[in-house]
Amino acid sequence: MFGIGGGELIFIVLIAVMIFGSKGIPDVARFLGKTMAQIKHATNDIKTEINNSAKENGMDMNSLTGGISEEIQKAKEGISKAVNPLENISSDIQNPIQKVKEDIENITGPIKRQL
Repeated sequence: MFGIGGGELIFIVLIAVMIFGSKGIPDVARFLGKTMAQIKHATNDIKTEINNSAKENGMDMNSLTGGISEEIQKAKEGISKAVNPLENISSDIQNPIQKVKEDIENITGPIKRQL
């Protein structure tokens, strides 16, 4: 939860009780809830207006942001490979082992049929 541990959360609650008192905490929480709802509503209105104006001008917002998402994903994969080169080594090892197993089965298959 936002990178806050249990001890830090208890510390924040204690500070809030000391500052606002036990009777003022519900009012502060109510105020914060209303404020967060208003901010969320305002950001949703802004997003809607941006999307509507983009559609009116013939722009597709999904195509604009889709390329960025793909590039970010490629960058993440590249960083992951650079940081942890042994991550995909199991597939590099499993493929030759599987090929050898198949070769052995192909060789021993006719022998088993003869027995």
